Amino acid sequence: MLYAGLYLVALGVGGIKGSLPPHGAEQFDEHTPHGRKQRSTFFNYYVFCLSCGALIAVTFVVWIEDNKGWHWGFGIATAAILISIPVFLLGSACYRIKIPSGSPITTIFKVLAAAIYNVRIPRNSGNAIENMNTTLSCTTEAREDEQHGRGNAEIQSVTEDLKFLNRALMRTSAPPWLECTTKQVEEVKTVLKILPIFMSTIMLNCCLAQLSTFSVQQAATMNTHVGALRVPPASLPVFPVLFIMILAPVYNHVMVPFFRKLTNTEMGITHLQRIGTGLILSIVAMAVAALVEMKRKRVATQSGLMNSPEPLPITFLWVALQYLFLGSADLFSLAGMMDFFFTEAPFSMRSLATSLSWASLAKGYYLSSVLVAIVNNITGTFSRTPWLDGSNLNHYRLERFYWLMCILSGLNFLHYYLWARNYRYASSTPDDQKEIQLH
Repeated sequence: MLYAGLYLVALGVGGIKGSLPPHGAEQFDEHTPHGRKQRSTFFNYYVFCLSCGALIAVTFVVWIEDNKGWHWGFGIATAAILISIPVFLLGSACYRIKIPSGSPITTIFKVLAAAIYNVRIPRNSGNAIENMNTTLSCTTEAREDEQHGRGNAEIQSVTEDLKFLNRALMRTSAPPWLECTTKQVEEVKTVLKILPIFMSTIMLNCCLAQLSTFSVQQAATMNTHVGALRVPPASLPVFPVLFIMILAPVYNHVMVPFFRKLTNTEMGITHLQRIGTGLILSIVAMAVAALVEMKRKRVATQSGLMNSPEPLPITFLWVALQYLFLGSADLFSLAGMMDFFFTEAPFSMRSLATSLSWASLAKGYYLSSVLVAIVNNITGTFSRTPWLDGSNLNHYRLERFYWLMCILSGLNFLHYYLWARNYRYASSTPDDQKEIQLH
């Protein structure tokens, strides 16, 4: 029953986080600079609101669970979700609603299947490229795009990027269900081109996973008192939450206007620059985490408490330093990813593309578990004890693991930089709207 509840939570959260960001972003007019700025602000404050919920979860709910019982904590969470439903429905009369028009995954697999099916056909066989204007469904999709600010959505020519997919447009004896339009092929190309950016963000979320695992264990061995108040280790994620809540308004109302004036562009900081900033901050965070762990173990050695369960004479606030950098990295990367995927994805695939942000988070946490298992297997083979095994954290080689994460994050940033440097934005915004004079 416990696992059934956990899987239902995952199913519900996946549906909400996959649908709510694109639904909110679609409320703004992307045909105007003001609307695009509001959309960017929405993503910033979406992350801010997530942090507000997390703040309540790691403070009030944790206190209730520790002092009143876990059933009270789950009851409060259930009540909060029930209250959120009528609050969301209050705006239903004002929402812009995107009418469902089929699954984008179906389109992706159809184009890939058609391209693979046509591999056996020579390129110079005289097969004509299908004219997308003869397809009724394509015309309908183009009208939908135009209504949402994409006047040039009706694609007339085939690009040279990912030439393999152009084979899906050949007239062959393929089944009718494999017939593709130019628009469908170009949309699939756009999605495939953002996948390397998506893959580059998984390592960042792997670093974020340390916030709720080893960082909490570190703090649990330290002095967790702030004056007369004892902070439960489970409440330690309050630090990145508070940093995000402070940084989100500062970024939106101070940093962005400053960079707009500095660069004389609409965005100020591009989506890829913002994601890259988050990746750099994650590298710094892992280096800081390694240094803090070295200091913690040095204090344990000097105090003769290496084998003692007593709290070390060092404040847990040292751990807050890595929380500061990781929390900042989360804000820059998460809001940047959602804005980037939403803006770059074709209209019919925006919800799917925005969901990549949360898929990256899930894969990052899973990769963290895989890395720990791999590190323990390798180090256990070549040394007496694995780096991350045992009942006493003081005997772990956690600082080495953090340095390894720092190196992997650095290599991941180089991988990201190579892709981001050569990426060409697919946004259909006119040039005179992309760069505007700001007075």
